[in-house]
Amino acid sequence: MRKLPLNTPTPAHSARGLAGHSAHHDSAWKHVSGQARYIDDLPTPERLLHAAVGHSEQAHARILSMDLEAVRACPGVVAVITAKEVPGHLDIGPVFPGDPVLADDIVEHIGQPIFAVAATSHEAARKAARLAKVEYEPLDAVVTVEQALEKQLFVRPSHTQQRGEPDKALAEAPNRLKGEQHVGGQEHFYLEGQACLVEPTEDGGMFVHTSSQHPSEVQKLVAEVLGLPIHEVQAEVRRMGGGFGGKETQAAPLACVAALLAHTTRRPVRYRLSRADDMVQTGKRHDFYNTYDIGFDDDGLIRGADIMVAGRCGYSPDLSDAIVDRAMFHADNAYYLDQARVVGHRCKTHTVSNTAFRGFGGPQGMMIIEQAMDDIARHLGRDPLDIRKLNLYRPGRDTTHYGQTVEQHVLAELMETLETSSEYRQRRAEITAYNRTNPVLKRGLALTPVKFGISFTAKHLNQAGALVHIYTDGSIVVNHGGTEMGQGLYIKIAQVVASAFQVDLERVKVSATRTDKVSNTSPTAASSGSDLNGMAALDACEKILEGLVDFASKHWATPAEEITFSDNQVMIGGLAVPWETFIQTAYMNRIPLWSSGFYATPKIHYDPETGTGRPFLYYANGAACSEVVVDTLTGEYRVLRTDILHDVGRSLNPEIDIGQIEGGFVQGMGWLTTEELVYSDEGRLLTTGPATYKIPAVSDCPPDLRVALLPQSPNREATVFHSKAVGEPPLMLGIAVWSALRDAVASLTDYRFSPPLDTPATPERVLGAVTASQQWLAQQKETA
Repeated sequence: MRKLPLNTPTPAHSARGLAGHSAHHDSAWKHVSGQARYIDDLPTPERLLHAAVGHSEQAHARILSMDLEAVRACPGVVAVITAKEVPGHLDIGPVFPGDPVLADDIVEHIGQPIFAVAATSHEAARKAARLAKVEYEPLDAVVTVEQALEKQLFVRPSHTQQRGEPDKALAEAPNRLKGEQHVGGQEHFYLEGQACLVEPTEDGGMFVHTSSQHPSEVQKLVAEVLGLPIHEVQAEVRRMGGGFGGKETQAAPLACVAALLAHTTRRPVRYRLSRADDMVQTGKRHDFYNTYDIGFDDDGLIRGADIMVAGRCGYSPDLSDAIVDRAMFHADNAYYLDQARVVGHRCKTHTVSNTAFRGFGGPQGMMIIEQAMDDIARHLGRDPLDIRKLNLYRPGRDTTHYGQTVEQHVLAELMETLETSSEYRQRRAEITAYNRTNPVLKRGLALTPVKFGISFTAKHLNQAGALVHIYTDGSIVVNHGGTEMGQGLYIKIAQVVASAFQVDLERVKVSATRTDKVSNTSPTAASSGSDLNGMAALDACEKILEGLVDFASKHWATPAEEITFSDNQVMIGGLAVPWETFIQTAYMNRIPLWSSGFYATPKIHYDPETGTGRPFLYYANGAACSEVVVDTLTGEYRVLRTDILHDVGRSLNPEIDIGQIEGGFVQGMGWLTTEELVYSDEGRLLTTGPATYKIPAVSDCPPDLRVALLPQSPNREATVFHSKAVGEPPLMLGIAVWSALRDAVASLTDYRFSPPLDTPATPERVLGAVTASQQWLAQQKETA
């Protein structure tokens, strides 16, 4: 097969918009002008019905009786179904069982669907769903991680990764610290809520328009609940108004409910959730309870570590097994843990089943080691940056606690570069002086790294397919298994294809993702959208190119090595043939102008029995330096400046990548500072909309935000044009803001005390950290 020269630079007079150059998002103008169509913008089919569900009002209970007569009698209601009307599978758990599409006997969280309604309007369906009379027998409910740990209640077995003899290393270490933290969850708060439109087909199947990151899973589960073969269901995704992981598994239940109602009525059904229902009924980022026990020498070098991460999974497994695994994989973040044990618990609680969220457990795992870095520095009277740099992975200290070797060492150089460009040392001195003369306002500074593994931790998901079609006028259409949720995947894949044929980007179009074009697709998640689908599209292009070169060699009697594609032309010896002319000629000579492509990520493996392997193809890296100011009388604060340096390898689209870095940082900052999910003691979510749940606004962003891409850092692995993933890693750059807040509060004790600060670090929690610091000072004076 003809292999493209991936390591060679783009020709000086190349076609426009190729990979490596900035190009606008393919739907940018549609987004800002309102022309981009989402599920609720699709034309209304004839005889359309609207869906709603009645849901549990108990966190854990047995359903004794359910009177739905008032629901059926409500004006506009056409059909009402319960679990007993499901013709196929009742359980729609994405990986492990435990998620009934409609609860039958037992309910396990407030908001769990127990029946579904189809009515002639959205309002009529929602009104009817509230009229049910349900009698419950309450059962014991577990709501918090600590309660689940005490009762040893888990959705999946706990797991341990261990290297060496951590207990011995801890006992012999010159210094030893222990700590704990609560890391809050996060609501996805996508602009477009969960929505779908399901239409019965003429042959008894279903066509599903879905706002999903995983259309193949939607297809499979809809087929299963209806008792149909998978080929009778087609799912399509043109775009989502945001996903962030919340539409990886959580979109399928809506599609299944709508399909069941469509099957019952033989009419199309639209189902969309209001914001409040969306927040109550769908999963979120797992909140975690983490602990550490770390031994270190007098320089701050870690000698031994015992770390526990425990995630609140909710009532069912969903994706929690892999999410807690990833938290364990990232409990080291960027640091070499010599003798180490990492234990992960998947805690069952009677709350909504938590799910994927940008970072997929990695951010929660990183938080505990970053807290430890600050704590070690305070204990030794050192700058936290020095402790972080000392413990970085480096040659000779480059094997993780789960046995993977860090092969590309960029972290030390990256952090040194950012330390210089952000003027860290100068600002540190200025901030320390400022804090000594200001009794109320305290400034803080932190520079934190990110090392994030790229690949699905479920090995079978690391595959992708694509279709590439060239038409007789030279225009090209690409279809692949990835979905577009605003992240710019479509434009990147278009640039990859344009680069393969060396034609202008405007010649390439990426069509909606459909399960009857590319089958058995993996979710667009794990930051692998460009890696997987870009390589699959490239594979298809190479197959077409191989046939075109062979044709041109024979047709023009020219050696294959003298045939090249450049600047919208095909160079055949000394002859330059325009691209469209060449394609028309190939067509007239019956040369295939389309091909499928496939890619499977190489090298990856992991053995859960031994807790070792290579779960990731490579690591993406970055660092952020953030400065904050805190009002110690109120706990209120502002982020003043953030400098970011991020490694994206050889960027496919620098403009898109910088946008992803900016967005990821702000979302991570929101997770750690303002976004607070509050549950009652009974397990009822109390923050159900923007009035009570605060996502970061423009005013929360640093007024001085500087983002740069690490230059001349191509991926050593054979990814598409040696780029690196950029979807999830930037979110963890927000840790710098949290660490800077701790730094500001620590200045109250002349940086001798490391204040506790659970997340989200709301002003109330920051004020609590201030109080703890003041109490520590008072104790020191009493002791003296």
